[in-house]
Amino acid sequence: MAGGRLSQWGNALYSGEKTYTIVQDRKKWLTLSTALVLLSVAVLVFKGLNPGIDFRGGTEYTISGVTTLDTQIAFDVIAEEVPGDTPRVTTVGSNSIRIQLGAIDQDEVLRVAAALATAYGVPDDNVTSTSIGPTWGANVSAKAIQGLVIFILLVAVVIGLYFRAWRMAVAAIVALLHDLVFTAGIYALVGFEVTPATVIGFLTILGYSLYDTVVVFDKVRENTEHLTAQSRFTYEELANLAVNQTLVRSINTSVVALLPVASILFIGAVVLGVGTLVDIALVLFIGMAVGAFSSIFVATPLEVLLRTREARIVAHTTKVLAARESGAADVAVREDGTVRVGALRPGQHLGSAAQPQRKRRK
Repeated sequence: MAGGRLSQWGNALYSGEKTYTIVQDRKKWLTLSTALVLLSVAVLVFKGLNPGIDFRGGTEYTISGVTTLDTQIAFDVIAEEVPGDTPRVTTVGSNSIRIQLGAIDQDEVLRVAAALATAYGVPDDNVTSTSIGPTWGANVSAKAIQGLVIFILLVAVVIGLYFRAWRMAVAAIVALLHDLVFTAGIYALVGFEVTPATVIGFLTILGYSLYDTVVVFDKVRENTEHLTAQSRFTYEELANLAVNQTLVRSINTSVVALLPVASILFIGAVVLGVGTLVDIALVLFIGMAVGAFSSIFVATPLEVLLRTREARIVAHTTKVLAARESGAADVAVREDGTVRVGALRPGQHLGSAAQPQRKRRK
C-alpha cells in the first residue's frame, strides 16, 4: 500500500501534476545553507577539529585481554608516569583499551607500557605501543589536504567539460564545499576525532554528493535543451521540474545508502568499539545525509540563480511571461506559483512538452 502511494507520488512529480517549488524558493534554501556553512566555519575557527594521533603525532597504547574496562586506571597510571600529559582513553570492543598521549622518549614508552600491564593485570605482550613523530603527522595532514584540493579541481574540470556549462561546474563545486564544511563543522562541534579513515570518508561522500548532483543536472539539461524553441515554460520552471522528477530517486538512493552505513556505525560503536570502522562510517552517515540535501536544495537552485542572469534567459523568460499575460500560452499558473499544463497528449509530461515537436512526414 505504501509502495503504491510512493509510486503514485513519484509519477505525479515526474509528470508535473504535483510540484514542489524548490527552485522558486531558492532564496530561502540558499540563505539557510549559507547560515549553516557560516556557523560551521565559526565552529571550526573557534573550536577547531580534533585531530587523531596520525595527524598530531604522539604515542598510542593498546591493552588487550583486560578483565575490566575501567579507564580511570589508565588515567592514574599516566598521571604518575607522565605528569602533565592528559591522555585520551577509549574502550575498543569488550576487552581492549586504547590510550593516546603526547610524544615521549623510548625509555618512557617502555616504562609506561610495563606500568599499564601491571595495573590491568595482563602480560607485557598484551600491551602494544605505536609512536608517531610530529613530522609524520604533518606529512599526513599535507597529503590529506592535497588529496581534497586535487579532487575538487578535477571535479570542476569534468563537470565543466561534460555539461559544457561553467555555471553547473560552479554550482557543483559550491555544493561539494557546502557538504565538506558542514560535515567538518559537525565534527568540530561534537569533538569527533579526525583520522585517516575520516579523510577517506570525506572523499567518499564528496563522490556520492557529486553523483547525485550530476543526475539532477543531467535532467535539467534534458528539460532545457530546446529552451528558446518554445515559449511555454521558463528556464526556472523546467529546472524545478528536473528537481521534482529526480526527487524520489534522490530520496530512495539516500535511504538505501544510509541504512547499511547506519548498521555499520551501530555494529562498530556498540559491538566492536571505536576504531577505523566507526571513523569511516560516522563521516559517511553525516556526509551522505548532507549530500542528499545539497543536491536537491543547493546545487540546482544555485545553478538557476546564476543562469537566470544570462541575457538569453532573461529575454526568454520575458517572452514566456508576456505570452501568458496575453493568454497565448496553454498553461495555467496555480496559486502557489507552480505551472499546470493544459491539454497534454497521452504519455507526455511537462519536460517533453517543452521540446519542439517534429513534423511528421506524410
